[in-house]
Amino acid sequence: MPMTDRPQATASRDPLLQPFQLKHLTLKNRVISTSHASMMDDGGMPLERYQRYHEEKAKGGIAMTMIGGSAMSSRDSSWGGGQLDLSSDTIVPHLTAMAERIHKHGCAIMSQVSHLGRRATAYSSTWLPVVAPSRIRETRNRNFPREMDEYDIRRIVADYADAARRCRDAGLDGVETVTGGHLIGQFLSPLTNTRTDDFGGSIRNRARFGLMVHEAIRKAVGDDFIVGIRLLMDEGGNGGLSAEDCAEIARIFEAEGHLDFFNSIYGRMDSDLLLSEHNMPGLFQKSAPFLKEVEAFRGEVKLPLIHAAAVRDVATARHAIRENIVDLIGMTRAHIADPQIVNKIIRGEEERIRPCVGASYCLYKKVHCVHNPSSGRETVLPHEIAKAKVARKIVIVGGGPGGLEAARVCAERGHQVILFEAASELGGQIRIATAAHERRDLLGIVDWRVEELQRLGVDIRLNNYADENDIMTENPNAIIVATGGIPDTDFIEGGELCTSVWDVLTASVPAADEILIYDGTGRQAAASCALELIARGKKIRYAMLDEMLAFEMSYTDKSGFRKKFAELAIPRTVDVRLIKVERDGSALLASFQNELTGEITTQHASQIVIDNGTVPMDEIFSALRDRSANRGESNFDLRFEQDEDALRAEGSFEIHRIGDAVASRDIYSAIQDAFRLCSNL
Repeated sequence: MPMTDRPQATASRDPLLQPFQLKHLTLKNRVISTSHASMMDDGGMPLERYQRYHEEKAKGGIAMTMIGGSAMSSRDSSWGGGQLDLSSDTIVPHLTAMAERIHKHGCAIMSQVSHLGRRATAYSSTWLPVVAPSRIRETRNRNFPREMDEYDIRRIVADYADAARRCRDAGLDGVETVTGGHLIGQFLSPLTNTRTDDFGGSIRNRARFGLMVHEAIRKAVGDDFIVGIRLLMDEGGNGGLSAEDCAEIARIFEAEGHLDFFNSIYGRMDSDLLLSEHNMPGLFQKSAPFLKEVEAFRGEVKLPLIHAAAVRDVATARHAIRENIVDLIGMTRAHIADPQIVNKIIRGEEERIRPCVGASYCLYKKVHCVHNPSSGRETVLPHEIAKAKVARKIVIVGGGPGGLEAARVCAERGHQVILFEAASELGGQIRIATAAHERRDLLGIVDWRVEELQRLGVDIRLNNYADENDIMTENPNAIIVATGGIPDTDFIEGGELCTSVWDVLTASVPAADEILIYDGTGRQAAASCALELIARGKKIRYAMLDEMLAFEMSYTDKSGFRKKFAELAIPRTVDVRLIKVERDGSALLASFQNELTGEITTQHASQIVIDNGTVPMDEIFSALRDRSANRGESNFDLRFEQDEDALRAEGSFEIHRIGDAVASRDIYSAIQDAFRLCSNL
């Protein structure tokens, strides 16, 4: 068989690439992106950046993209911004433009249509009171709702129908409603519905509102428009809906005949912890945690079934389709990492798919991916790297995430690239971070780039602590300093007596049996170090500058770390700044100043482990910047203006620094620096 025939032959047998008939709509494969609140709307409208984000997935070969996570059907369904506003006809022309843009790539498009109920806010946007089936406050969104009366029910049912009609009029292929913690789900659950009228009590009564919604939608859109529901299959215990209850609800909805598919979800979302453990599995949950529950639910229903919950890799998605667990598989976060997943499968390049590493950065910074700077920024950062007009020789110093990305982008642009790395392996701080069990999947950021650099033929020189002479010997046109930083231990008197988080995680310094950890950043390093040390049998006390643990983390990581610390009963001191460490006999004495009162307190420990960010390692940059053509000045959005002939002249070069070589930041910042800079070199 000729090599050129192999991808097509493989594709013809791949379960993921088989078409699926959803009512009258033929979907070209089984891979979709489900509705999520991208926070990229402009005043509730899907304008250019919103459309381009979804179009990139359509271009990547996906069968369907679902937009409008928590899209508001009524004016009192706002959480303060970041939702599509389906409550008026203003949105129709924008949806029309978006539908045309998605359809031209052979991709279907649907929108979620919802009312938040008690999840809405009364304190911004329209400043309307929050309504719900019963006057029960949600922990996460903190509003006390007004109990809905018959007028509210009629009004909101009509609003659902109008919102769906707008989607149909705009040329979308369908809509889905949502249960879970949203209004229909609030009626369904005994945890949020204590009514004694026709909308409370029995499961049939609690389903009444949802049935009315779907009947009204069907009347508004007709039989040729697809209507589904994102339906709970289990509320996760604690007095909520059981799997048996949810199966009964599904059968009730099926029997009414207004629905075309179920999109199955698990658990609750009324707190940050529940959201990160159930509905949007985060750092402390395994990949695709609910497939067994979906399989059981599958046996209870007849309608086509969709599922999406941390399905991060192609192998898991393929398994779900091959074993008939679902008909369509949502790889929503995976497509934020790499919108070209389907095309790469078709081309036989599955090993080149940029992996979702479960960092949950997409739940923290709009839809930004921790290692794909273009996602969510399509209007300013292209996914496809253009070839440079002139090939140049570029030396990169440092093989952490920033240096690896710089090497990848420069090589993709056609430049000759040399990468110096002082260590015996690439990865920099990510290698250190993955020494903590919870963060091991971050290694995918490194592994993917290493494989790409090998494919691109980058000259990688390990165990090479390059100095300015080593660099200048290569006669480069450009130098990129990605040397990162070293732990800041000089911020206090007695810092030399302390141990850095890096040294403890990598075991380059032995850990004592009893340790005091000081967290001066609120990032993951110190908190994950604490959990790792406890797993090694150490006794930990924890002191932090911030008012609460994990202050700088996403809500998914924040709630997970807080739960772990509570389960392990780790003693914590908050709102304190470490100001001095000194010896006191055989122990160390740490002095803290309270951020609120100024009170000085002390704690003894046999070992003090600290994280206060990093200090840039910028010696190479400082040594060479005055000899460079650009004097070390970098414009990350526009190519440095320099005469090309002069730049190619003997000894002429420009120099730039990125990532933690500039200031202590995070993985995304280092990779974004590299991508923005090198896309213009």
